[in-house]
Amino acid sequence: MTALFTTIHLALAAAWAGAMGYSLVVVQPKAERFFKERGDDDYEDFLLVMAHGNRWKVVPLIAALLVTAGLSGQYLAIPVYLLAAGIFANVSWRHWPARVFALPAERPAFRRRLRVQAWAMTVLAGGAFLTGLARTAGLF
Repeated sequence: MTALFTTIHLALAAAWAGAMGYSLVVVQPKAERFFKERGDDDYEDFLLVMAHGNRWKVVPLIAALLVTAGLSGQYLAIPVYLLAAGIFANVSWRHWPARVFALPAERPAFRRRLRVQAWAMTVLAGGAFLTGLARTAGLF
């Protein structure tokens, strides 16, 4: 049964880190280039559409990661996911609500802060995945 939980856990961690990495490295830079000529309001509207509803996909994902980390013996990952969850909560319940009401001149700063937090979550999720993979492979 531990092997099943380990597999589920590593798949979820890889999916989260991969999705975040793809967004940061591929989607967001392309969207920024695409909307450069079209105007900042359209770009911001696009980003809001892309972000809408994501928290209710990520919250159960984080919960599943925490549960499967415990059930598979990946205890080192638990504090890492809790830290990522804290960043995610800040982004979801503080950053985005404030950003919706931001003035156009404030948007670049909001985008920079979000990018830093998104990279932090990506590194944490990726690090937890690699740690779990290394532990599963018997490297420690």
